[in-house]
Amino acid sequence: MHGNFLNEIVLVVAAALFGGISLSALKQPPILGYIMVGIILGPSGMGVIQSRDHVSELSQLGVLLLLFVIGMELNLRSFKKIWGVSTFCAILQITLSVLVTLSLSQIFNWSFHLSLLLGFVISVSSTAIVVKILESQGEYVTDTGQTAIGILIAQDLAIVPMIIMIRSSGASALDGLALVLKLSFAIGLIIILIFYLSQRQRIRLPLFDRIVGETDLIPLVSLMVCFGASLLSGMIGLSEAYGAFLAGLVLGNCHERNMILETVKPIQSTLLMTFCLSIGLLLDVQFVIEYWQNILTLLFVVTVIKTLVNLGALTILRVPFQQAFFISVSLGQIGEFAFLLVSVAQSVKILSPFGEKLIIALTVLSLITSPLWMLITKRYCDPKELSYSIRHFWSLRHLLTRAFKRRKKRLSLTYRPIDQNDDRQ
Repeated sequence: MHGNFLNEIVLVVAAALFGGISLSALKQPPILGYIMVGIILGPSGMGVIQSRDHVSELSQLGVLLLLFVIGMELNLRSFKKIWGVSTFCAILQITLSVLVTLSLSQIFNWSFHLSLLLGFVISVSSTAIVVKILESQGEYVTDTGQTAIGILIAQDLAIVPMIIMIRSSGASALDGLALVLKLSFAIGLIIILIFYLSQRQRIRLPLFDRIVGETDLIPLVSLMVCFGASLLSGMIGLSEAYGAFLAGLVLGNCHERNMILETVKPIQSTLLMTFCLSIGLLLDVQFVIEYWQNILTLLFVVTVIKTLVNLGALTILRVPFQQAFFISVSLGQIGEFAFLLVSVAQSVKILSPFGEKLIIALTVLSLITSPLWMLITKRYCDPKELSYSIRHFWSLRHLLTRAFKRRKKRLSLTYRPIDQNDDRQ
């Protein structure tokens, strides 16, 4: 092993550990510290790491394991109860995000492909960030947490049709029909699997029965199932992440679920660190300075507009306002799958270097500012007052009552009745 390469590994791991501990001390997700370390050590920072090739492949495995673990931890019975809410919010988010970016394309002269890709990227939130937020707030197993996770799952599943639409750019009608069939198959399979597993008790997998006592073999078998399902899903033209999620869904309903989670989670955390680090390495600080207007406009759309869209959708579906407010703010950032969509767009050659740098800069800044958005809304926005204002905003009686009350108060301060016994008369 080359000494320089080993020196880089030691430096990167030490810096990532320091960044993670620092952010944890501030009660923030450690992965934000990993991203910042990538920015500092990358080409735009100190230049210690000039290429992300060493961590690129490991980072992709980290995303697959993240979806694998989410599938294992998903409570199917709870998800069945909220699938309507989750699906409605995800569809509304995607639709409005695309409409907004298509409108902005008229101002910033973006191509149609870039506008569509930006809409897809903006609509998907960060599973890793939101899960950490829910865990730190003690909301992961509550109704609020399960609703947020349900929306994240719906967004993650929407990645498959997004990839299909990106790949179909410029395709013939026959290719388009094949892609539609794949999409129908993917959606049908996930629906059947969820309803089948949610109606059964824990299932038994023959391979795992034989290695229950072999703790060294359990993580190997789990990784084989995760990456094998990802490979198979990719070979038939679907997303590798889709296969990893399905594998986690199946293993999450087997008798050995807890054992698998205990052995796989540390591996997933390590690989996720490399993924976040690679995100920071990609950021071009000079590009951010040059195109700050584009980036700030999109960052506003991601944080504020996306939060309001979620809040409106959840309110329409009669989700309690305080619960809807917390979920909406938690989802106000861009997710890890932005980089997966970018790689797909690059493979079909519809993304320019400008578009790639714009999406990377937007995603990195969105992830970094997400805790700040949570802090601002928590400090200055009282959900009870907002709920009261929204519920009564369109009430004419309420507006008139408040108006007359203010008028009456103003008159009481300016009008003083004459006292007949006043000596000054």
